[in-house]
This record gives sequence, structure tokens and C-alpha cells, in this order.
Amino acid sequence: MTTGERTVPAGPPRHNADADWDQWPVCAYLTENYRQLHHSDEVVIRHHSGFYRQFPPDSIGRSVEWGAGPNLYPLMPAAAACRRIDAVEPGRSNIAYLTRQLRDGPDKSWQPFHALCRTLDPALPATLTEALSKVRVVPGDARAVPQGIYDLASMSFVAESVTEDPAEFADLCRAFIRSVRPGGHLVAVFMENMPSYRIGAGVAWPACPVDGAMVHDVFTPHTKKLHITHVGKDPTLPDYGDTGMVLLRAERRGDGGRGGEPSARHTGPVHE
Repeated sequence: MTTGERTVPAGPPRHNADADWDQWPVCAYLTENYRQLHHSDEVVIRHHSGFYRQFPPDSIGRSVEWGAGPNLYPLMPAAAACRRIDAVEPGRSNIAYLTRQLRDGPDKSWQPFHALCRTLDPALPATLTEALSKVRVVPGDARAVPQGIYDLASMSFVAESVTEDPAEFADLCRAFIRSVRPGGHLVAVFMENMPSYRIGAGVAWPACPVDGAMVHDVFTPHTKKLHITHVGKDPTLPDYGDTGMVLLRAERRGDGGRGGEPSARHTGPVHE
């Protein structure tokens, strides 16, 4: 397995627009992270499956995977509850990969991920091909989607992995929240304390080190039923300089962002 490399930025922070996301190294990224099922993947899948099990099968009309990238496993547990899943993605290389997976059938390496998802939620379609038939690839920046059109939004390793600017990280998270209607559901996972990084020997990609407290502060004014969970570093994955993951569940507030049910901060282990 190729080892990821930590990069310490010099000069002013780079922003999302400063990176050429069309050149995202899909093959190297998948090789480093997703050609086998790691413990951290199992933790995220258990967390997300528990989140989706609260909904009856096919009860969510339209959901979005915000900045989908080439990672298929966040799309899998969604297929039990959602009738349509929009995988919104700006990068050409990622769009090409997603399109091939849906058109020609998923890589065999994704089958263990689907098997775990279906063990955790038998309502999931029996085959991965059937589960992914609910997915539509939507080229473009997720921030450009109309506000409030989705019932549910998912984001996996995006807002913290595309900018070095904490203010832009917060703006991206707020756009993610606004993509669902008031009362809409949110689920997300962030790399914790990850600096800018390299995939293999490639170019340096911008990232913003965030932790559970920062995520909590960004989401609290705009959500209710907020639950945040910390997961420790997975030593079987490349060392990108991160210290683990932050998992989130919430609902968008319907009162302009204040009042209503208080949020709950929780930083213990995941239990599903």
C-alpha cells in the first residue's frame, strides 16, 4: 500500500478554487484507501447504517451525496431508505469513475462493503448493482445546488479536505446544511486534524485541520438533534497526519437557526 504524505503549507491558505479537482488521482486514492475494507470503513458504515435504519425503506424521496468523489460506500446504506440519490461531484476524473461504476458494474473490491451494509440493514437491495441503480451522477459543485431541495444530505471527507481556510470550511458546512429542507436530515464524516496532504507522490491537496469541537461550533447554530462522535486513528490506513475521524448526525433547524431542541455533543466511541 502506498503511504500518504503530510504536507505543511507555506504562505497564505489555499482555497477550494486553487486546486485542480479534475486531476484528482482516482486510482492511487482507491489503492491507498478503498481496495480493502478497513476498520475505519466498518465504523463509518455502522454509524451510517444506524442513521439510515431510522427511516422506513424507500421513505426518503431524494438525497444527495455532497462531493461524492470515487468513494462508493457512503452511497450503499442510503439505498435502503432513499428512492433517489444524487452523487454531486465537480471533478472530471471522479465523474468518469462514478459513471463507469454505474454503467459497467462496480469493481469487485466494493463487494465486501456492500455485504457489511446489507448485514447491518437487510432492507438494502440484495446486490450492489441494484443498490447503485438509485444513484444519479450530477456533475457540478455541490454548493451550486438549489437550497432546500433534498430530504437528506450526506457528506464524506469533503469540507475539511478541499481548503486550508477555516472560514471556507465553515461556509462549505453551512452550504451542506442548506441543501436540505428545514427538518431535513444530515449525516457526515470528517477527517480529524488532517493537514494538507499528498496521494502517493502526487501534488499537495489543501486540507483544514478540524476536530469535534470545531464541527460542533459550526453546526450547532443551524441544526438540532446534533450528535458528534470521535473515532481514533486507523493504523492500517496511510498516515496523512490525521488523528482519526469525526462522525455527525443532525437535522436542519426550521426556525432560522436558533431555538428549538438543543444540540448534544458526544465524543465517545460509536455503538450501533
